[in-house]
Amino acid sequence: MKITLTGSLGNISKPLAIKLVQAGHTVTLISSSADKTAEIEKLGAIPAIGSVDDVKFLTRAFTGADAIYTMVPNNFAATNYREFIGGIGKNYAEAIRASGVKKVINLSSIGAHINGGTGPISGIHDLEETYKQLEGVAIKHLRPGFFYTNLLGNIDMIKHLGFIGSNYGEHARLVLVYPGDIAEVAAQELESEFTGTSVRYIASDERTTDEIAATLGRAIGKPDLKWVNFDDEQALQGLLQAGLPPEIARNYVEMGSAVRKGILFEDYDKHIPTHSKTKLDEFATNIFARAYKA
Repeated sequence: MKITLTGSLGNISKPLAIKLVQAGHTVTLISSSADKTAEIEKLGAIPAIGSVDDVKFLTRAFTGADAIYTMVPNNFAATNYREFIGGIGKNYAEAIRASGVKKVINLSSIGAHINGGTGPISGIHDLEETYKQLEGVAIKHLRPGFFYTNLLGNIDMIKHLGFIGSNYGEHARLVLVYPGDIAEVAAQELESEFTGTSVRYIASDERTTDEIAATLGRAIGKPDLKWVNFDDEQALQGLLQAGLPPEIARNYVEMGSAVRKGILFEDYDKHIPTHSKTKLDEFATNIFARAYKA
């Protein structure tokens, strides 16, 4: 198969490209950075250098593909994060129509069934709504939980304050996923046959915030590590002090508030998710602890 991937050499797209190349597929990998060309070629993939803001470029990159994988890159310079994410979805949809692609695997998110009030996930909801307007295209939305790798952003908090925390609420439950596990599911779906529009939830583990703190603490030699609950204003000020732009910080606080309200996982709980192989303990020992000690 000829498959085009967005996402450059990210935590999902890179292992996904490797899996597909090893399976014998012709893989085109989109990146905005010409500096990534050599590394993409080293993977055995074909680099397509351009911007996801450029519909003509996307159309060229999608044309001739048997299937594509779409995801929206981060953009901390966005002045309206929801509009940015939804706008990239419109670009993808326009390029899908123009190129004639008939099969799409899209990286969505847990909580994407909710229209608003979920921070950046609101934009992903808008993207899913845009894709509904595509006729004659088979679409599979992958809705993973919270990435393990996001926990790496708390290392400075642990080192300087001695705890980990958020505005998720007391003893909050989180659905967690390892990006490599998403890549495995995406590869399976790209190689499978399906019709219409459907959703597949992906989770590697489910833990409370207290359990997450305890697991990370054991891995770094701090068995008494605690998860502290912040209110929304405390969470916002912490993110701003960490250097996040106000628009991005506000979105993350809103997402945390959605966890606290108990709405983010409602649709997930109605489905049978794909529980993948990489559990929190493995991530904590093999990745988090090494990053903490580095």
